Amino acid sequence: MDDINEKWKTLEHILEKRLGRKPNMEGILMLIGLQEISSSKTRFSKEEKQDLIHVGTCTLLAQEGYYRVVKKDDEGWPHFQQMKSIPEMDAAHQEMWLKKLMLYYFEPLLEKHV
Repeated sequence: MDDINEKWKTLEHILEKRLGRKPNMEGILMLIGLQEISSSKTRFSKEEKQDLIHVGTCTLLAQEGYYRVVKKDDEGWPHFQQMKSIPEMDAAHQEMWLKKLMLYYFEPLLEKHV
């Protein structure tokens, strides 16, 4: 648990340096979504930002086989298929699970800063 919290603080610090402010969980999910789409667009509507968060979430859950990418559309947005049910958990456990998945996703970035 302490190792996860330590790595999480490192990730927050790295992202804060790159973005100019400390991102929250939604911000990190949106950042993951941005990395996963093939777009040079820099401004997004509120709906597109929600879609980016969804892409980020599905990308993380795909790491553990809950989703898989079935295609990318003409605009480069991935479309996912749910492969298995997501376990029910309280908010605290869900946040910790997402943090672990985010740390795994950003592992190459974290390894450069060790």
